[in-house]
Amino acid sequence: MPFNLQTFKTRALTAVVFVIVMLVGLLWNEWSFLVLFTVIHFGCWIEYQKLVALIDPEYKNINALHRYGVMFIGWGFMLWMTGTRYHIGNINIAEIGWSMEWLGIIIFLVSETLLTKKMQPRLWAHSLLGLLYISLSWGLMMRLWGNLNATALDSYPWMLPVLLIASIWINDTMAYIVGSFIGKTPFSPISPKKTWEGTIGGAILAVLIVTVVGFYALHFPVKTLLLISITAAVAGTAGDLLESKLKRLAGVKDSGSIMPGHGGFLDRFDSLLVATTVVWVLFQLVY
Repeated sequence: MPFNLQTFKTRALTAVVFVIVMLVGLLWNEWSFLVLFTVIHFGCWIEYQKLVALIDPEYKNINALHRYGVMFIGWGFMLWMTGTRYHIGNINIAEIGWSMEWLGIIIFLVSETLLTKKMQPRLWAHSLLGLLYISLSWGLMMRLWGNLNATALDSYPWMLPVLLIASIWINDTMAYIVGSFIGKTPFSPISPKKTWEGTIGGAILAVLIVTVVGFYALHFPVKTLLLISITAAVAGTAGDLLESKLKRLAGVKDSGSIMPGHGGFLDRFDSLLVATTVVWVLFQLVY
């Protein structure tokens, strides 16, 4: 993929604004973190349902209670995964989330029973996959904020999510630059613009940068930094390919247009969706 200066400028400007918004949400406090990923959660769901409707036109006809009910269930799961950190007065947000999950399930089942003439398990499966793909990941992201104290990243509650996101951004940026200059060998027919040279070069540089900076500047253990950076490179690439496959099946270039040069929510967070789940599982096993 030849280097295009105008494309790079557009992507860079959008990235600067995007980074500012992300950093405010990530670093301000736990509430800004929750609000940030609540917005991302619903943005991803809206785009996912549009893609699925293009792949399976019958999904476009699901009733409103089905359409928004699954989002409601997913958001309830996110709130439930916040644990004991969030309170409004004496009310624990996690308890509200648990109630929302069951209320959403009841609404969903009632809507499908009373408002749908014919049961269509295939359409239910699309929504279930959305819960696993989107809501599970962002629910686990809530767990990564301040909950893994045994990882030696407990100096700041936001450190693990920030390191993971930074690793993915560095990997994506390095892969784009390396691939633009020396990329020749296509990586996958699913994403024809990706090259083996860019993918491997981006992964190596991302692991080196994150590990060196994290160890010498922040004094974090090398094992922890390698676990995060390697997972970001491998699982992040898998997430990118998964979303590319969805877009290819749907026949679209981008999942949305909210970020010029970057596409939509799924385009921007496709790598993080998969990497978050993998990192959570690995950290549970290791620590």
